[in-house]
Amino acid sequence: MDKIKVGVIGGAGYTGGELVRLLLFHPQVELVSIHSNSQKGKKVYEVHQDLLGDSELVFTDEINKNVDALFLALPHGEAKGFLDNNEFLPSTVIIDLSTDFRDESDNFVYGLPEINKSRIMTAKKIANPGCFATGIQLALAPAIAHRFIDGPIHINGITGSTGAGKKLSETTHFSERNQNVSIYKLFDHQHLKEIKKTFHELDMEFKNNLLFVPYRGNFSRGIWITAYGTLDRSFEEVKDKYQAFYSDEPFTHVSDKEIMLKQAVNTNKCLISLQEKEGQLVIYAAIDNLLKGAAGQAVQNMNLAFGLEEKAGLNLKSIAF
Repeated sequence: MDKIKVGVIGGAGYTGGELVRLLLFHPQVELVSIHSNSQKGKKVYEVHQDLLGDSELVFTDEINKNVDALFLALPHGEAKGFLDNNEFLPSTVIIDLSTDFRDESDNFVYGLPEINKSRIMTAKKIANPGCFATGIQLALAPAIAHRFIDGPIHINGITGSTGAGKKLSETTHFSERNQNVSIYKLFDHQHLKEIKKTFHELDMEFKNNLLFVPYRGNFSRGIWITAYGTLDRSFEEVKDKYQAFYSDEPFTHVSDKEIMLKQAVNTNKCLISLQEKEGQLVIYAAIDNLLKGAAGQAVQNMNLAFGLEEKAGLNLKSIAF
């Protein structure tokens, strides 16, 4: 099989850098173009310094339209305008990592493989889920599908500093982020829209209130989710249904032991554990926000769209310490 020719639009940020790293070492990919207006003319390793010795590719402001797959790692709100102004071959698979098409407008398919795998496999346009959205949906999907929780669902999520992107702001400054935790977008985080859409697809009568409290963490990467609500079933049934729901999924695993964030960081995994306490079903989930929450899941979607082995290029080594 010929290698898939791939381009990246917006390759200078944290997510773009992760995409470049994954694609450079993907056994069935030829990375032919990395676009960046801000870094044009620079070698990739001058921006992503860990790639010194791995690639001589240069950032360009020219758009290579002769690609089999195109990843859009542009800021939120820019992908739609980019596609309006640039036409690609009908055969090109376009995977967007922004919020622009997560409502499945313009013939995009929502790219959460554990829920939409069959549609992703035939899609030409894929909207990659948000990072918090990925962790929350995978944590709760079996509970929603089987109506395990009665009443409101409380969700706490903490994300590392890379989740805020490379652009500087007061809340990403080292002096504020270090040795600190803070709340933002209480109960109205933008990812709730796509989460609720998926939950309505899993259960047409879904109407539980989602009370999401997002936190900024003082670590670089990773997302930890804790979700809980009143248990409406036996805990043994819940555990069995969770295991069955993800039994054929190569990256999402339900552990019968306590999990920790470092197990998921630097992998494309979502790890889940369950607990019953005071009549509450408590669900813990851990992902890497830049991998399963962004670039890794995007490559997973590419693999599915091209009929490749789902884990191709994503057998990443977890760093324990």
